[in-house]
Amino acid sequence: MERFDPAAIPLSAAIAAGEFSAAQLVFYDVDHSGPSFTAPVFLDADEVDATTPLDPEAGFAGSFVIFGHGGCAGDVGHCDVPEKRKEPFDNRPLHALTPQTKTVDITEALKRILGGGAVEELRVSVLALLPGEEQPQLDDVLFFSAMRLLAFD
Repeated sequence: MERFDPAAIPLSAAIAAGEFSAAQLVFYDVDHSGPSFTAPVFLDADEVDATTPLDPEAGFAGSFVIFGHGGCAGDVGHCDVPEKRKEPFDNRPLHALTPQTKTVDITEALKRILGGGAVEELRVSVLALLPGEEQPQLDDVLFFSAMRLLAFD
């Protein structure tokens, strides 16, 4: 199995002290042009792969799902997402392949981690699991531009 190196997010003093009522990880510009998949999120997990149980003890914090477009079957340019709109009152629907923003509530998982002592950074691992016959299959289809930790008091 391939090992995934987690991303590290520095924690502010307030978050490290547990001074929040809710916490979320936000994934920006998630690509959904390929296959459908589930993206489980793990916090401070040493190693995660397709067989890692979705349990808090394994570091599982939550997940998001992508209902994929499955590729492009249209004419040339059909699946090209146009640039951002320049007119503020243009209320036509967005292109079907406009990247998505996904949010995962990690409140309980983060509180559990912080309850164990001083923590300066949060290690985040995210997988892309495609449905499989017997178990989900790991694939390299998860693409996003940024990830952000939000905490609310």
